[in-house]
Amino acid sequence: MSGGGLRMTPRRPGATTAARSPFVLLIVLLLAGGLFTLLLLNSAVVQDSFQLNDLQKQTTQLTDEEQGLQQEVDGYSAPDALDKRARELGMVPGGNPAFLAPDGTVRGQADAATTEPLPEPSVTPTPTPSATVTPTLTVTPTPTATPSVTATVAVTPSASAQISAAASVQTTTRSNG
Repeated sequence: MSGGGLRMTPRRPGATTAARSPFVLLIVLLLAGGLFTLLLLNSAVVQDSFQLNDLQKQTTQLTDEEQGLQQEVDGYSAPDALDKRARELGMVPGGNPAFLAPDGTVRGQADAATTEPLPEPSVTPTPTPSATVTPTLTVTPTPTATPSVTATVAVTPSASAQISAAASVQTTTRSNG
């Protein structure tokens, strides 16, 4: 062999595997760590899913309870229920009210409430075919542009019963002058 330089030396058989071992170990550890992290995340998602399901059930139960309570409140605040409860407490309907005009004058005559309770109104009135209706309308003009209208309607059915209704309407308007 001539001259110089390079000469080939045989490699040892375990030298290449020894150099690759740390790299392979690093890759295996990274993959194992990633799989373990995915397992933990999946467990957390499943646990949160169960918790979400429980909270949705609780929300449904509370919504049903709220609707039941709202129906109960609506039942207590219905006009007929309020009238019945007021009569049980000994309250009586008030008389005709008086109104205070913007200039400080009193319109109308206030009537006191009757001390004896009125009979409870019937829920289902019985109509009679032989009824007579007599409308009466009284208009009282006032100088302050506050018209006062009183309408009285008397309905006289057959001899079995008599019903009379009176309505008092007070309307206040502003003059544009």
